[in-house]
Amino acid sequence: MHQELQALERNNTWSLTHLPKGKKAIGCKWVYKVKLNPDGTVARHKARLVAKGFHQVQCVDFFDSFSPDHCLFVKASGDSFLAMLVYVDDVLVTGNSQQDIDSFKAYLDGLFTIKDLGCAKYFLGVEIARNRDGTYLNQRKYILDILHDTGLMGCKPATVPLPPGIKLIADSGIPLPDPEKYRRLVGRLLYLNFTRPDITYSVQQLSQFVTSPRSDHWEAALHLVKYLKGTPYLGLFYSATSSFDLTAFSDADWGSCPDTRKSLTGYCLFLGSSLISWKMKKQNTVSHSSAETEYRALGTTVCELQWVSFIAADLHICVSTPIPLWCDNKAALHIVENPVFHERTKHLDIDCHLVRNHFKSGFILLKHVSSTHQIADVFTKSLPSTQFRALLLKLGLIDHHCPT
Repeated sequence: MHQELQALERNNTWSLTHLPKGKKAIGCKWVYKVKLNPDGTVARHKARLVAKGFHQVQCVDFFDSFSPDHCLFVKASGDSFLAMLVYVDDVLVTGNSQQDIDSFKAYLDGLFTIKDLGCAKYFLGVEIARNRDGTYLNQRKYILDILHDTGLMGCKPATVPLPPGIKLIADSGIPLPDPEKYRRLVGRLLYLNFTRPDITYSVQQLSQFVTSPRSDHWEAALHLVKYLKGTPYLGLFYSATSSFDLTAFSDADWGSCPDTRKSLTGYCLFLGSSLISWKMKKQNTVSHSSAETEYRALGTTVCELQWVSFIAADLHICVSTPIPLWCDNKAALHIVENPVFHERTKHLDIDCHLVRNHFKSGFILLKHVSSTHQIADVFTKSLPSTQFRALLLKLGLIDHHCPT
């Protein structure tokens, strides 16, 4: 606490002044937290003095609110490149010059005292390990905490996140007497999805029922935790020799939601051999056919490719075009290539314009892939163990202890 006060004074956090007439001062509060190492040991005891801003009244105590706009900052000068990623008061800095990185950290330390933890090993619950072959990310400790809190440390592991072919519905089972425990678990699983694309479909299915969870939903969530018991070291590997060529896979599952008959969109993007973006989402409207469903999924994937290409430009990465976009539905591919919007596709006008425009401009190159080799299949349905394991390898997920 004493060190915290010293830091606040050293950084000129406040200046003493008289309280304006008619105004009421807000209080402050000490917040304590035990910071842990990846192995669970205590790193340090942290104390923070925070103002009780929630006591302020809008248009009385304040008129405008502010939040950060960007979290990624880049600087390029000649051959030198520097990037800084910010999350609240946690910062990652990288670049192609160690001298520039050291100078930048010294500059930040001169503005406000920083704690330099050296090469990143643990960031926001993500464990980071590097060697000459590449970088490995996992959330082993986070998984062990989930297992401990659910009482499943000694359970028998499951082979897949959800039983193959399972369809969860809103009124399945009896209402949970304590729905908050389900919401807490699903919230933690959502964050775990940051490095675990293999659970994306399962977590999306479970997150649909956080408002009114039932016993069947809870059992499915525990089944997912049992799968995590057998794969605590599963994580993403980014090869040091990976190319900068973008590739995308797009897939959809027509009318798969038993409650709404809406379809599911799933996609994944690779930079070389490294998986950099993935998503599974229920579509907003009910589709008339599988071709329509797949076409809407293509539109969503193209939007993601645009965003990733913008980020790549910020990082001074030159993305080669056209970007291969793989889809397993030939009818959807024919719609893109056919300039005539006939009666059965006129309701796809917006998506058609989006995908066709990028196809015609050379931004994307649509390609057909067989369903058995569709990597995005893992994001749209619960698969048998053999097929599921084969797709994990293609996603770049590896299951072993962190490399040194």
